[in-house]
Amino acid sequence: MDNLTSNELQQYQKHYDEKGFWKKLGHVASKAGVKAVYYALVLFYTLMDEHTPARYKAIIAGALGYLILPVDMIPDFLPFAGMADDWAALLAAVTYVATAITPDTKAKAQLKLRDWFPHAGVQDYGDLG
Repeated sequence: MDNLTSNELQQYQKHYDEKGFWKKLGHVASKAGVKAVYYALVLFYTLMDEHTPARYKAIIAGALGYLILPVDMIPDFLPFAGMADDWAALLAAVTYVATAITPDTKAKAQLKLRDWFPHAGVQDYGDLG
């Protein structure tokens, strides 16, 4: 999963829905960790941004669709490995759409991140800090 193409990500967009995204994120937040949740939130807010190009929205919806897909390549209930493929999809999407990620979307993601990780700081945000 570490060499996902934008077309591979887009194939999962049919699985994305906002309600499913929030439900899944709430269930896996503590297991996924600050950085993965932050990347998911950045992607979500970039998807919601009206200025994000449609081709990027398709990639983001695919990555988030893969995240919420009930059955994926590595089941999420497996310790450590279960989120590895989801993380790869998020990371690939962030890489593809990096130019569409704005300071505003990062700020929204950081604010929402505090719901799950009240003590998270810039050092926890990875390359998107």
